[in-house]
Amino acid sequence: MSAIAQKTQKELFGHPVGLFILFFTEMWERFSYYGMRAILVLYLVAETQSSNAGLGWTNAEALSLYGWYTMLVYVSSIPGGWIADKFLGAKRSVLVGGILLVAGHSILAIEEMWAFYTGLGLIIAGVGMLKPNISTMVGGLYKQGDIRRDKGFTIFYIGINVGAFLSSLIVGYVGEVYGWHYGFGLAGIGMALGLLQYLFGLKYLKHVGNYLGTSENEAEKAAAKAPLTKVEKDRIVVMLISFLLVIVFWGAFEQAGGLMNIYAKENTNRMLMGWEVPASWFQSLNAMFIIFLGTSVAGYWANRKLKGKVSSSLFKMMIGLVIMGTGFFFMSAASAQYEAVGSSAMYWLVLAYLFHTVGELCLSPVALSYITKLAPVKYASLMMGVYFAMTGFGNKVAGLLGESASDLGEFTVFTGIAVFCIAFGLFLMLFRKRLEKLTHGVEDDERVMSAEEAEIA
Repeated sequence: MSAIAQKTQKELFGHPVGLFILFFTEMWERFSYYGMRAILVLYLVAETQSSNAGLGWTNAEALSLYGWYTMLVYVSSIPGGWIADKFLGAKRSVLVGGILLVAGHSILAIEEMWAFYTGLGLIIAGVGMLKPNISTMVGGLYKQGDIRRDKGFTIFYIGINVGAFLSSLIVGYVGEVYGWHYGFGLAGIGMALGLLQYLFGLKYLKHVGNYLGTSENEAEKAAAKAPLTKVEKDRIVVMLISFLLVIVFWGAFEQAGGLMNIYAKENTNRMLMGWEVPASWFQSLNAMFIIFLGTSVAGYWANRKLKGKVSSSLFKMMIGLVIMGTGFFFMSAASAQYEAVGSSAMYWLVLAYLFHTVGELCLSPVALSYITKLAPVKYASLMMGVYFAMTGFGNKVAGLLGESASDLGEFTVFTGIAVFCIAFGLFLMLFRKRLEKLTHGVEDDERVMSAEEAEIA
């Protein structure tokens, strides 16, 4: 992360103003990404001769492309982070990523196959440049040991999900009702708004995300050239092990855009007071729950920390995996109901998304914050990129699991995911203390800092 000396830092609601610039940039980026994601699989499987024609692919074919696409979106974060660390810095990389994303989403509005694949390619490259680097910049806003960092990442995460919530409703509705390509175009407009507000807000980000090669801070210059210390190497080991949690978590969680999306459309009774709820709208539940529960979950963990109770990042992440896994038992119940009566109630999906959300809040923003605490300065964006690549591999696993439902059946897949996630989380809990020793106390002294202490130095 870049933590160049900053004498004064304007604050809003107890956090640096720069956090909210990044909040809104990521909000619009996620509006575009999740809006497109909400209708991608539905567009692929829609009949070619229907009133809102799609590509007429089979469910298995659509889920296969979905898995590859979502994997590549996040794997591209590795070169995106490397480019930032070695050449551009995080701040400029975010700008480049935003431009690529506007181009990619806009091209998807063209009803041609070349445009479809070109748009996906540009989005993959754009997310790779933007995603790891904007998260690294959030960490750079806080001094090491500032307990506000986890809360800051949760606020940032809420921004992600405001965008996801609005896009699932707006882009999903436009895509399903008026035409898929109108939905894709609307996602592009959202990203353009995000890019503009980022440009206007750069004045609040002058001291974060800069390229270390041109840094005026002597400590940063030294850190960029020096070999890794024993402590830094141990912390990298912990990060890499924690990424196993990430792969398993997202491999299960990302059934939302694939198998659970199709399940909502094909197997769920979506009639509400005589009106059929669009299948894509269920994608907004996760985001809505995050908006309402995000600060409460972050506050709960912060209070545990201040009371001296176990609240390390690894502990939170393991608990998050267990909670999220438990949510799949509701999908098992939905599948059992469908097999018995030919349809399942909407409340099973609502309950599943609720548990998935609480689990996500315990793991995902915490993992982002954890990386900025552990990563060596010169590899900050690269390690963030590796994290998102692990998220990508999880997405690919999600696609493979979704495809297997056609052979194994939904009940078996949902139940198997639940059991494995719970068992894996509890298994890693056995090694938690040993792993935490390798962090060399990076979280031991976290506390509420005064305004003077919190200034970046």
